Amino acid sequence: MFIGHFAVAFGIKRAAPDVKLGTAMVAACFLDLVWPLLVAAGVETVKIDPGNMVLSPLDFVSYPYSHSLVMTLVWAALFAGIYRWRGGSARGAWWIGLAVASHWFLDLIVHRPDLPLAPGLDMRFGLGLWNSLAGTLVVEGSLFAAGLWLYLSVTRARDRIGRWGLWGLVALLLVSYVASLFGPPPPNVNAIVIADILGTALSVAWGYWVERHRDVVPRYAVLSASVTGAARLP
Repeated sequence: MFIGHFAVAFGIKRAAPDVKLGTAMVAACFLDLVWPLLVAAGVETVKIDPGNMVLSPLDFVSYPYSHSLVMTLVWAALFAGIYRWRGGSARGAWWIGLAVASHWFLDLIVHRPDLPLAPGLDMRFGLGLWNSLAGTLVVEGSLFAAGLWLYLSVTRARDRIGRWGLWGLVALLLVSYVASLFGPPPPNVNAIVIADILGTALSVAWGYWVERHRDVVPRYAVLSASVTGAARLP
């Protein structure tokens, strides 16, 4: 899944207004940031196999440390713990952890049965939605629209950058999504690693930039202030 993960990042702003959009993006895409690093290090393996699925030319041969359910929960706990340790609110840490964990369950919907349960176990899961173009577009498109709507309901643009910068980010994500669905297979595994890291880094940086030009609406600003204040209490 691609824009479905970013849908989670947009959507949690409604539940945890103090969490920055860029931070939420890192959390929601965290497994896909760990994965290319492990692939580059030779710890995990992916092959390019056009026709492997209708909408994905990738054969995820082995990725137990980045994408198994057990390790996903470990990454979620670590990310939430670091967020809290760095001064984030308890509420924000909870939602950040859920964002990390959501990655496995969203991937479960679209992947073929290749998602491991835990390192060392052969049990693999996946519902295979990527074999249906229409189904994939409906599910991911609906998730993205819902997440964006939640984000727009809780923030307002402070200036033109806050307005047009957000829509520029949305356009970037949608264009990248369409390219991933209909573009040619990547030429090699190194290209996958580089594109994954750089693409996510650009989106995250853009998310932080946009949020500096948007404000939480008064109704939710009260919630943001209360949880942030609570986080500062001894």
